[in-house]
Amino acid sequence: MTFGIVNCEASTREGVPVEVRTATDEHVADLPARLDQVATRHVEPADWQRFSRFVAEIFTAFGMEGGEPATDRSPDRFLRALYDATAGYEGDPKLLTAFPTECRCDADCLVGQVIEGPISFYALCEHHALPFHGFVHVGYVPHERIIGLSKLTRLVRMFSRRFTLQERLGEQIAEAFGELMEPHGVAVHIEAVHLCTQMRGVREERSKTVTSVWRGGYSASPDLRSEFLAEVRGRDSWK
Repeated sequence: MTFGIVNCEASTREGVPVEVRTATDEHVADLPARLDQVATRHVEPADWQRFSRFVAEIFTAFGMEGGEPATDRSPDRFLRALYDATAGYEGDPKLLTAFPTECRCDADCLVGQVIEGPISFYALCEHHALPFHGFVHVGYVPHERIIGLSKLTRLVRMFSRRFTLQERLGEQIAEAFGELMEPHGVAVHIEAVHLCTQMRGVREERSKTVTSVWRGGYSASPDLRSEFLAEVRGRDSWK
């Protein structure tokens, strides 16, 4: 299936080529989220030591034998693992790489959807700070630009390496991709298992949460959604 025609208005003017915007243009560089810039987090050494003492106290209260060779540095390892797992707050300087569509502004050219996935991810649920993990599929119908496929993985992992919710994760990916690329439509499909339901509470070990987000042409076209979902379901992410 194909959907949409590339909009190349003002791509030429009186026979003189006019530059097609790319991801390095001012329009993208000035995005409010500043996704292409890194805001490095910093924790003062004194604060880190204080946090480590708090974690050690909690671990001891919950039954861990502190001071053993295997556990002596566990509080610090826990903090460092948590810090690494939330690196998505810093952004990604390699996120923005885009190219003109292959249509080269041919007015008769129809653009089909692009589907990438499964993209694996790991995130921390903000309710219990326990991990949830799974796979993301992203689909989009290009307008003037196509994105480097590895950048879709970077986009997913930038938002997933935070304290978040699965529903919010899909919305953030779709919203950011729409701002970056201005496509005709965006689809984000996520399947995940949540340790907060497997390790605690009801302890449902076989449950899986599925969410989908539609933007633009995907919201308006059931056929486009069906094509996207059929392709996603044909890829067994959990093998």
